[in-house]
Amino acid sequence: MTMISRRTFMLAATAVGALAVAGVAIAEVPKLAQKDTYKVGFAQTESNNPWRIAQTNSMKAEAEKLGFQLVYTDAAGSAAKQVADVNSMIAQGVDVIFLAPREEKPLIPAVMAAKKAGIPVILLDRSVDPSLAKAGEDYLTFIGSNFVEEGRRIAEWLVKNANGKSKIIELEGTTGSSPANDRKKGFDEAIQAAGGFEIVASQTGDFARDKGRQVAEALLQAHPDADIIYAHNDEMAMGAIAALEAAGKVPGKDVLVLSIDGGKEAVQAVVDGKIAAVVECNPRFGPKAFETMIRYAKGEAIDPILVNEDKFYDASNAAAELANAY
Repeated sequence: MTMISRRTFMLAATAVGALAVAGVAIAEVPKLAQKDTYKVGFAQTESNNPWRIAQTNSMKAEAEKLGFQLVYTDAAGSAAKQVADVNSMIAQGVDVIFLAPREEKPLIPAVMAAKKAGIPVILLDRSVDPSLAKAGEDYLTFIGSNFVEEGRRIAEWLVKNANGKSKIIELEGTTGSSPANDRKKGFDEAIQAAGGFEIVASQTGDFARDKGRQVAEALLQAHPDADIIYAHNDEMAMGAIAALEAAGKVPGKDVLVLSIDGGKEAVQAVVDGKIAAVVECNPRFGPKAFETMIRYAKGEAIDPILVNEDKFYDASNAAAELANAY
């Protein structure tokens, strides 16, 4: 292992700082030295649902397994707080920052601040605006699911299994977030290409159960003939089920409910017939996240996008797969 003297490091850092001050763009991700242990930041967006909790637990478990110090923050659903969290990690001198950006544009300053400070950033599960920051240049890589494909997969299932149902209420995720943008794009495009369906209403439920319930209640009143609800995540799907039952409708019979995430509660709802189908969005990021970081420290080339494998649950496999859901 090559050791870098403090003087050499400081000279290099000064040179990089001088370039930045002079307005010269630094067109590569900061390097990461090989060490026995690391101080690693993980800036989580929120912890208000089972998916986020599963992701956080996976990251914490892997850091502990490796003997790394993990600086963990929870932005509590605030992009502004998440930017402040990243700046705090920079001030604490972490070696790497794992960032799950709440929204695509507001987190750009955090990514750029880390780059300027010489700290590589790895994006987890949500990305940032590609016109403002680039993988392999401003941050190392994005690890996550293909959100467009998730939306497309659930739409393709619907096209084959709608059984005459055609009027769709879409419960969107957090406005401006990459999963909300992409899950809508994949689903809407596939539905429009298939023909015979109408999205009668599409409104954000902010990935939250209670807001999803409230929005579903309002939209069901406005569109009583709607017979399909597509929710961008399980929390909103469970909220929609509560709204349907409160309205005297039977989820799975009167209205098909479709979801993305694949937590145990949602897979159980598939077993119970209340959710028709759900695409998994794998939250177990720890092993791949830290493996990618270590590979980068060794000097290996890292692809700009690393895609997680996601399962699909419907009546054909939900009971058998329930024990494996998070």
